[in-house]
Amino acid sequence: MAAQEARKGVFYGTFAYTMWGCFPLYFALFDGVPAWEVVIHRVIWSCLFLAFTVTFLKRWQPVRVALAQPAKLGFVLGCAVLIAVNWGVYIYAVETRQVLQASLGYFLTPLVNVGLGMLVLKESISRLQILAVVLATLAILYQLFLLGVVPWITLVLAFSFGTYGLLRKQVALDGLSGLFVETLLLLPVAIMALTALNYSGASHFSEDAATTLLLISSGAVTAVPLLAFAGAARRLRLATVGFLMYINPTIQFLIALTVFSEPLSVEKLTSFIMIWIALAIYSWSAWAGRTKSLT
Repeated sequence: MAAQEARKGVFYGTFAYTMWGCFPLYFALFDGVPAWEVVIHRVIWSCLFLAFTVTFLKRWQPVRVALAQPAKLGFVLGCAVLIAVNWGVYIYAVETRQVLQASLGYFLTPLVNVGLGMLVLKESISRLQILAVVLATLAILYQLFLLGVVPWITLVLAFSFGTYGLLRKQVALDGLSGLFVETLLLLPVAIMALTALNYSGASHFSEDAATTLLLISSGAVTAVPLLAFAGAARRLRLATVGFLMYINPTIQFLIALTVFSEPLSVEKLTSFIMIWIALAIYSWSAWAGRTKSLT
């Protein structure tokens, strides 16, 4: 039974991260729709879809408890703002064909989590993990000095998602309920922004049937991989989920090269290789620490 549940967990985790990895193909369809407008619709339709999902799964109790304590919603609001920024920058990266920078950001995220845990939460980390963080920092500095530009998409995606994870640790909500409350807090702002768009005639929502359906579908596209991830997290060890996580940026990296034909200079490739080595060091350290704790 345990082995069967683990296989289900691997399937759910692989499905979730594969779907997230294929997001560039989906968001590339929003041709001509500004990233911030896509985010507005993603918030609105995600909130509606998640409300339906929470109702179907009978998971309203944790949502009610959270909303009944508005004084404790500060961290949730912070999470909501960070995830909205992450969504917006990611969609912008896809629209401007900078998916390589986006994939590098998600490769970098685990190392940002380690660094934030050390600096903010005062967590103790191994020497190998410190080496991994230093190597990742050198990779970004290498790209900065040789290319002469700040890889801001990489940094914003990595630090917004990393900080999101940091704040999320302070919120006593599961993934589904947490994301629903986060989008619920953003909903009034999204509705006001959509109203302003419609009033000014700048909205793309009713431009054509394809665009309308795409914008509506963003709700389900946001929630489905989250539900699959939740199913994986319940069945698998955290270390296993962590290794599956690399599926996402790897697929994005391959899509950037093969589908979008983004140029990969020697400097960018070197930066990626440095990050990959850092991730290998981090993964080995995490695995070795887990093995040691079991003996």
